[in-house]
Amino acid sequence: MLIAYSGVNWAAVVPLANESRGFARFASALSSVMDELGSGHVFLVLDSASKDNTRELCQELASRDSRFEEVWAPENRNVVDAYLRGFHAALEKGYELIIEMDAGMSHDPSAIPMFLRVLHEGNECAFGSRYINGGSMVDSPFRRRFLSKAGTIVAQILLGVKMRDLTSGFQGFHHSVLRRLIGYELKSKAHFYQTEVRYLLRHTRMMEVPIHYRAPSPRVSRGAIKNSLSVLGYYTLLRLLFRAPTV
Repeated sequence: MLIAYSGVNWAAVVPLANESRGFARFASALSSVMDELGSGHVFLVLDSASKDNTRELCQELASRDSRFEEVWAPENRNVVDAYLRGFHAALEKGYELIIEMDAGMSHDPSAIPMFLRVLHEGNECAFGSRYINGGSMVDSPFRRRFLSKAGTIVAQILLGVKMRDLTSGFQGFHHSVLRRLIGYELKSKAHFYQTEVRYLLRHTRMMEVPIHYRAPSPRVSRGAIKNSLSVLGYYTLLRLLFRAPTV
């Protein structure tokens, strides 16, 4: 499968903050995938939320491997800004397929070829799913697993979206869809961003891709939960008023 999709013009956008502990392993895994594909570029997005030496590690990596590029964005206010900053960078450089993923091996880079296959075969979006055949959520505290699953079920009911996983952040986009998405004023400031994106893109040609997700931290801030409920209520109301937006 890797040979079949070698040479595809793709990039990954990866926000990082305080990732020094697992940085070497993650960078090595990404390098291996790009080596086998013979293509790929990684935008490492950092801002002032990172307090350890992650930025220095990114700069050192970028200096010895041109496939990695640091995007320093101190103006970011939250993780959603980080994703959007990375998307802008990838689109400005002319990449056709853009993968969004998290660092720290919560998202396994070895799944990237599956996303590229789905996008290369005519789909506009490829969404990572833990809840379809072949997917899983492992090494994650009960609270984190509960919030992810419950969030998906509630969003499925209130927003009428049939995707099996609405809270995963491992996803890929064709550049034409991503240009439309970044032109839309997203309401989310934290975790609900993933659900908002999938809701707005529900009418695109898309496919869910099985992923194995690891989330060692159970922490989800009260502010993130409050923002999630607020945005969910906003889109639920629009749906009831038959004004549901799409991108």
